[in-house]
Amino acid sequence: MWDQDYVDLVEPGAFEFEKNGQGQFVFGTVSGWLDVRVSPKEDLIEFSWQGQSDGDDACGRGWFKFPTANRGEGKLFIHGSDESGVSIERET
Repeated sequence: MWDQDYVDLVEPGAFEFEKNGQGQFVFGTVSGWLDVRVSPKEDLIEFSWQGQSDGDDACGRGWFKFPTANRGEGKLFIHGSDESGVSIERET
C-alpha cells in the first residue's frame, strides 16, 4: 500500500527485532514498539504493536514469514485503519 517514498518520509523505514521478544519499527509517519512471538514450527513471527500513526496514538498487529534468512514477507495492520503487505530485508 505504501510506496518507498512514504516509507522513508521521516527517516529510513525499518523493523528491529530483539532477542527478548520485543522490538520497534518506523515507516512514514507510523512508529511503534513491538511485542513479538516466534513460531516454533515454521519461519514465522507474529507481533502486536503500540505507537503512533500521523501523530495520533495507534496500535495494531502483523506477521512476517521468512523465505530466506535475509528476507521477510508479511502484513501490517493498523487497528481500525489501514493494512498492507510489507517486505523487509536484513541490513548487512
